[in-house]
Amino acid sequence: MTDLSLGGDAPDCADGNGVWLACVECGAALAPFDDVVYRCPDCDGLLEARYADYPTFDEFDGSGVWRYADALPFEEGVTIQEGDTPLYEVPDVAAAADVADVRVKHEGMNPTGSFKDRGMTVGVRVAAELGVGRLACASTGNTSAALAAYGARADTPVLVLLPAGKVAAGKVAQAALHGARICEVDGNFDDCLDVVAELADRGEAYLLNSLNPFRLEGQKTIAFEILEQSRAATGEWPDRIVLPVGNAGNTAALYKAFRELVAAGEMSESEMPTLTGVQAEGAAPMVEAVEAGRDHVERWDHVETRATAIRIGNPVNAPKALPGIYGTGGTAVAVSDDQITEAQRMLAGDGVGVEPASAASVAGLLELRERGVVAADEQVVCLTTGHLLKDPDAAAEAGGDTTAVPADADGVLDALAD
Repeated sequence: MTDLSLGGDAPDCADGNGVWLACVECGAALAPFDDVVYRCPDCDGLLEARYADYPTFDEFDGSGVWRYADALPFEEGVTIQEGDTPLYEVPDVAAAADVADVRVKHEGMNPTGSFKDRGMTVGVRVAAELGVGRLACASTGNTSAALAAYGARADTPVLVLLPAGKVAAGKVAQAALHGARICEVDGNFDDCLDVVAELADRGEAYLLNSLNPFRLEGQKTIAFEILEQSRAATGEWPDRIVLPVGNAGNTAALYKAFRELVAAGEMSESEMPTLTGVQAEGAAPMVEAVEAGRDHVERWDHVETRATAIRIGNPVNAPKALPGIYGTGGTAVAVSDDQITEAQRMLAGDGVGVEPASAASVAGLLELRERGVVAADEQVVCLTTGHLLKDPDAAAEAGGDTTAVPADADGVLDALAD
């Protein structure tokens, strides 16, 4: 039974700042930085960072991810000024959704173009604390770009495993330019994760996929920002946050942020925004689990969607994410690739450029609104996770065609008349 309670005194293994790791399955407590560890050595359960004290909003200061240092393991990390991303008004989406308020939290405005930077600023700092010699990840693209950039900033070698032929060109180019060693695996993302996890277990590299509990510490700052920005814009916290689900790290991270705010006395459990996950129809193991009311996912060995960033069949963070959906009264929904593309176009009409996986959140909102699951009086935030230029081929396919014209003004006007 997953135990995500945050109460109790710090155990003897906590460090001088009151930080430790706890197994969400058996409750075992571990020292945070004595050894490299990703799962519980007793039961193989997922680990979560815990703290002796949880701060209030009044204790946060500055900007970006490290504004929330009091809720993180360190005072500062390996930073490229990540976080502090915009919360956009989106008139076209708002008109289509017809709810009290809808805004888009655009994580594509981070330094490497995705939310993954939030996790890497913390995770690469932890790697330095542990003294590891190589960083590694499996990736559908965004993780590799972020890890390569932050590894370069920290002057630490990076190994990236990608599913051959399945990653958008913009993301591969980023990882390559930032100097990562890239290996294309004959298999899907989940196969890549299996391999890189084995390499990490052998001590060949420090794993910075979202299996790593410290990466999610950076990602939970998305929730802090959404709450602060929403209250500043509307006077209220949102009723619902809709987000794409791949490995389910963000779902788990946002729920952890809410639980910490409850522990700090800033929020009651009833005030937690409803977490609503969205997956593509061709890669929807979390949706399948939620629809069946299960506390676990069953791996999909064959997944396919043009939303490459969420083309994942075995969400590693499901044990943390499913309680977040159930605990906030949320749900999960699958949408078609065509719905995703239409949502991508709608966002573009509002001037917000996102990759396909990001648009899944808006597609999911519209689908749930049509089903009557989302009510007209709700204030909603849709999380968009990656920039349009992450997948330029998909953007070009979703956009309009170009027109060949002669090199004179009359030719251009003739083309416009047609």
